[in-house]
Amino acid sequence: MSETKQGAVRVPRRILNALMASLAAGVVPRTGAPYVAIGRREEIGAFLSDLENISEGGAAMRFLIGRYGSGKSFLMQLVRGYALERDFLTADADLTPERRLYGTGGTGVATYRELMKNLASKASPDGGALPKIIARWLGQLQAEVGEDATGEKLRVRVSEALSDVEFMVGGFDFARVIVAYYRAYLDGNDEKMSACLCWLRGEFSSKTEARSALGIQVSVIINDENWYDFIKLFAVLARRIGYRGLVVFVDECVNLYKIVHRVSRENNYEKILSMFNDALQGKAEGLLLCLGGTPQFLEDTRRGLFSYEALRSRLCDSRFFAPEFKNLIGPVIRLRRLSDDELYALIVRVSALYAECYGTAPRITSEQQVRFLRFCLSRAGADSLMTPREILRDYMTVLNILMQNPDTDFDALLARVGGEGESGVQESAETGSENGTPSPFDPSDIVL
Repeated sequence: MSETKQGAVRVPRRILNALMASLAAGVVPRTGAPYVAIGRREEIGAFLSDLENISEGGAAMRFLIGRYGSGKSFLMQLVRGYALERDFLTADADLTPERRLYGTGGTGVATYRELMKNLASKASPDGGALPKIIARWLGQLQAEVGEDATGEKLRVRVSEALSDVEFMVGGFDFARVIVAYYRAYLDGNDEKMSACLCWLRGEFSSKTEARSALGIQVSVIINDENWYDFIKLFAVLARRIGYRGLVVFVDECVNLYKIVHRVSRENNYEKILSMFNDALQGKAEGLLLCLGGTPQFLEDTRRGLFSYEALRSRLCDSRFFAPEFKNLIGPVIRLRRLSDDELYALIVRVSALYAECYGTAPRITSEQQVRFLRFCLSRAGADSLMTPREILRDYMTVLNILMQNPDTDFDALLARVGGEGESGVQESAETGSENGTPSPFDPSDIVL
């Protein structure tokens, strides 16, 4: 796609404003990610292959590993969008000191509640989709039953659809609550429907409270110990009601690495091991789990996943693997640094979106964009450590300054920031050209 065509693409104003604000602040946009997606084609292809697998009833688990700002969260949001388009359910949550995979005092079930709050479907991409998902299923069953859509046949049809779920851990109570929801729906009892949704979202603190609100006997409530079992139940339910599967994204797993107490940290790693075994041994159906974290979270032998021998032996690289090789079939995906060409294409695309958002073309030429990128990549260690977040934040700052300060031009701004560094970058580029050494990238070769 040419730059002219890219500029002609009309992005909804709400998405465009949120996208520009997110990029300027170094925050991953929740919507609009495809408009700035550059590179990562192979990584996306690996996830799309996983989606096809779980749509057939399989399960998978991926560890997305990269430095802060390397694009982990961005890739998760991108894959989330692809999954929704393909009629999967998605749920995502960020781990915090108050939200863990395993914990006491509600820290485990807090993660489940966040996942349920962000449960999304194609019709409800922003989350909160649970009532709509169940209503869609009810409508389908009513259409199948026909004339007796409010009678005994509907109840029997619901029970038949949930029969497979009843034999799973927690499945009996799960099915009873779903059936109670349908009865409340047919009776027009909004209070009982709300109570059923509260149980499904894990919001009851005791079984007594749940029984009183639901009006039925339940032997369990969703808590710190069993919340993952109900994620597997939702994955099965998703396929039973017509969706292709459930995709769960858990980001900021580095917060598990930061847990000070060894026993608590290892309990969380034990939960990850349980998830991993379920996914690869066929104990889960229609479920894709994606955990995002830093290299420390994975590789630190003192506090990371590699400190837990059962996980280290499953996730460590084979002795035949080397950094120059790629392996996107294994459970661990390490994000590479975007190439210089891809970074240039990224800032060109952001420039086009910036012009569309503010109604004026940025006061920066293609040659100046090349100089800006060379300046960023001239820093020590940039070849391996420079991240898209850093480059985009700096570039958005440059565009904002140029737009709001007409008396300032790009050359003066770069000289003010870089000083001798800018002249050094120019000298290096000229020397490389004289010696026949290719420049880091050739903008004329880039196809946007």
